[in-house]
Amino acid sequence: MKSKQKTKQAKTKQNRTKKNTAKHSLAKKISIKKSIKTDKKSPRGKKKPQIRLQQICRSSLLKVRKHDLQVWIWETLKTIGIKKKRKCEVTIRIVDLEESQFLNFNYRNKAKPTNVLSFPADLPKEVLDILPHNPLGDLVICLPVILQEAEEQDKTARAHLAHLVVHGILHLLGYDHELSTEDELIMESLEVEIMQSLGFSDPYADR
Repeated sequence: MKSKQKTKQAKTKQNRTKKNTAKHSLAKKISIKKSIKTDKKSPRGKKKPQIRLQQICRSSLLKVRKHDLQVWIWETLKTIGIKKKRKCEVTIRIVDLEESQFLNFNYRNKAKPTNVLSFPADLPKEVLDILPHNPLGDLVICLPVILQEAEEQDKTARAHLAHLVVHGILHLLGYDHELSTEDELIMESLEVEIMQSLGFSDPYADR
């Protein structure tokens, strides 16, 4: 009789152990999934890019969110293997047609507005060493041009904005598609990889 009771108790204990193990395993999987999801969508801590957003032009068709900009920039830095001890800092200015054309003419001698202009920081090392953040430079994005191009290319305005932010950040980091065909292919392949990792489609698919 005692032997049967011991056997029954042992089986009960074994079943409880299995259930606890299964629960622990499931909890671990859920924890891992949450961790992956957070890493994909929300950069945190020291690595979170510092964004200085200056929005001169607005539209009800596209709301520019600082959180989105941080995620897109962080994914770009992560993809190309940029690891900084300090936060990277980027100024993003959202402008109208007039300001975009003024800057495009003054800096590129082109008398028309453009979707994005990139101005790398290019600061001396001795200056960079004393700054709290690592400045990459400035992006000037023309909102009306983005909305027009998105409609013409049959894209969402948000997807097109994400692409141009990625494109602009790559310029700030030294990539230049205008140097050669090889440089163009390298930069475009990076843009496609980054956009797809962010959940967007290939921005050059319909070209």
